[in-house]
Amino acid sequence: MRENDARSQALPDHVESTVQAIARLHQAHHLEASFTDHLIDRLTSLVGTPAFLASLPLISVAWIGLNLLMPLSGYAPFDPPPFAWLVDLLTFVSVAMASLILTSQRRADRLANRRDQLNLEVSIMGEQKAAKIISLLEELRRDSPDVRDRADHEANAMSAPAEPQTVLDALEAKHEQFIESGEQQPAH
Repeated sequence: MRENDARSQALPDHVESTVQAIARLHQAHHLEASFTDHLIDRLTSLVGTPAFLASLPLISVAWIGLNLLMPLSGYAPFDPPPFAWLVDLLTFVSVAMASLILTSQRRADRLANRRDQLNLEVSIMGEQKAAKIISLLEELRRDSPDVRDRADHEANAMSAPAEPQTVLDALEAKHEQFIESGEQQPAH
């Protein structure tokens, strides 16, 4: 714990507050999870281990071998070829694994959506701050007697923050234009 405290103290305040905000986001996500969510996460973690994945073929081979060797010892096999119970068991395990993974992924997607929202908000704030800085620099340039006053149309345009809805509408219109024209969209 001391090592974490030492690292935290070495961080500038603005970085530390960002780290704390992200930690609170993850903590809230964890605390909002139900008992079932936590159980599913633990089971998904177990199912994703190499040991579990390696055990499936080993159990299948042992099951088949046992059922093939039992008649040689004078016993009736509990699942004779074509091993219908084994197929049923593996089908059940497969469906259960897929369900666990999908359920865990849905929960992980909720956290990812929150992070995406946070990124969007921070990006919009950053763009607004950059526009304000450009505006202030332009004002300083105009007011400074040592700097020749001239019109800078690009700086004037950049000093006004973009309206997010307008940008979204323009992106959607461009996307529709590409779809209608059948052109390949540029890579992001």
